Amino acid sequence: MTSTLTPLSLLAALALVPAQAADALATLKAALAETQTLQGSFSQTVTQQRGKPQQSRGELAIERPGKFRWSYSAPYEQLIVGDGNSVWLYDPDLRQATVKSMGTALESSPAALLAGDNALEKNYSVQALPAKNGLSWLEATPKSEESGFTSVRLGLKGRDIVEMELVDRFDQLTRLRFENIKRNAKLDPALFRFTPPKDVDVVRE
Repeated sequence: MTSTLTPLSLLAALALVPAQAADALATLKAALAETQTLQGSFSQTVTQQRGKPQQSRGELAIERPGKFRWSYSAPYEQLIVGDGNSVWLYDPDLRQATVKSMGTALESSPAALLAGDNALEKNYSVQALPAKNGLSWLEATPKSEESGFTSVRLGLKGRDIVEMELVDRFDQLTRLRFENIKRNAKLDPALFRFTPPKDVDVVRE
């Protein structure tokens, strides 16, 4: 089974193009200030230098700061859960669960864009990009060399982030489109907890 990149929205940081980026950053901050939870669906396409694009889809739930659930339903099942302290990745086909601390590496990852706090300037630099496909675009560059990504591009429609494009250090491109997004709905706390089944191998990193 091919591993999938998970962004596990919606942050940016230091303005590199002062006028445009400052306005765009203000829009992002306003959107974040208004958002406590998000819930909806996503479609994902991963394009590598060789081979056919890999497509997948699933459901997401986010409770800021720090909690998220990223569930792939097709073509393979896979679950990523952040409970605020740890991040679990569960692969039912492999009967394996991996758990790691939600530390600095997570703060400089796409998961922080979706579920992080508002410390924008700490982790990212941002610049405005030309509008495309009817969306306003920003590019966030992680400051940490530990990040697995070289850039994260965000496509906004008003104050809603509807698309993300992530480029990793192997020039692999992951495109995400968000649909049926609901803001600030009351979410079941159980969404952000994971207990591995008894017959599953647990790997701690």
